[in-house]
Amino acid sequence: MIYRFRVILDTEEDIFRDIEIEANASFEDFHNSIVQAFGFDGGEMASFYTSDNDWNQGEEISMFDTGEGMIMEETSLDAIANRDNTKLIYIYDFLNMWTFFVELADIGEKQAGRTYPNLMFAHGELPDAAPEKQFETEEGDVNSEFDDLGLDIDDYENLDFDENWN
Repeated sequence: MIYRFRVILDTEEDIFRDIEIEANASFEDFHNSIVQAFGFDGGEMASFYTSDNDWNQGEEISMFDTGEGMIMEETSLDAIANRDNTKLIYIYDFLNMWTFFVELADIGEKQAGRTYPNLMFAHGELPDAAPEKQFETEEGDVNSEFDDLGLDIDDYENLDFDENWN
């Protein structure tokens, strides 16, 4: 079986890639396909996350064994993604937080003569920098907690932080 995924960059502009990959391929294979499809160098950490229909982040599928959860190399796509569970979140480069919404769009048969994974379609150019994220809690904007306290998170000199604590 072949899975056809649409991988969408979380940005206002339409930037996405459609990728075909064998259903029994590992998440590591899929990670490598996404990295190549978007033109990343592949040298950064990344993780997939299961997701519900509202794009809420679920269980992590990490690159390396962290002692809990699943590992990309050991987890096949068809172990997680299927007709009932079609959505994943993919984050590349945890410092810049390139965030992608990944959706299983179709399940088909392998086509003779085609090599998988296969980049079917590319739309939009990757920006020079990752889109900025506004992190929120159930109560609202995370930064509002600092605003309520009268603190400026970027004002390091007045945060009463001892640089030589160790």
